[in-house]
Amino acid sequence: MSKRTWISRIGAAAFAACIVTSSALAQQTPTVRIRGAIESVDGNTLGIKTREGSDVKVRMTDNVAVFAVVKTSLSEIKDGSYIGVTGLPEPDGTQKAIAVHIFPENQRGAAEGFRPWDARANSTMTNATVTQTVKGTGGQNITVKYKDGEKKVVVPPDTPIVTFVASDKSELKPGAKLIIFGAVKKDDGSLEANRVNVGRDGVTPPM
Repeated sequence: MSKRTWISRIGAAAFAACIVTSSALAQQTPTVRIRGAIESVDGNTLGIKTREGSDVKVRMTDNVAVFAVVKTSLSEIKDGSYIGVTGLPEPDGTQKAIAVHIFPENQRGAAEGFRPWDARANSTMTNATVTQTVKGTGGQNITVKYKDGEKKVVVPPDTPIVTFVASDKSELKPGAKLIIFGAVKKDDGSLEANRVNVGRDGVTPPM
């Protein structure tokens, strides 16, 4: 093979790699997390006053999944439960829970792992399986395990504990608080959601 042919083939391969990479990036549709209160419901469009004070409109897909966020108790967190812990890091490496949500069994494994979160400054989110619960002096001590590791979590007695209950659009009323984990930002700048989580009976989704 001549040097020129070799260089041509390398160039073609690099170009093809760029095309594949560009296609992959194009398929990564940007999403937006929205917390706030419903101000209006117009067909499939929600008018929302966000936590930050701005007004946004979100179009729900025709097959939107609506989940009510309802209060539950710490006693419902058992070994084997799949939970999400909104936490703050402690100096000793543990996480201090500021909210816990219990996933229904059919959502086990959802967004598993540990990551930064935006509930408040320096907050984190850990979606994982409970492997141990022990009552401690400062609350419940919970060990959770996810695919890449584990975390020890202290859940103070006053921590909000909630769960998700499958519901429908009748939950979506002006004044209700909601969180949309991943509204899709469309090319025209509009927002679309295929899942809405709304607080029932005055609950503000704490996660």
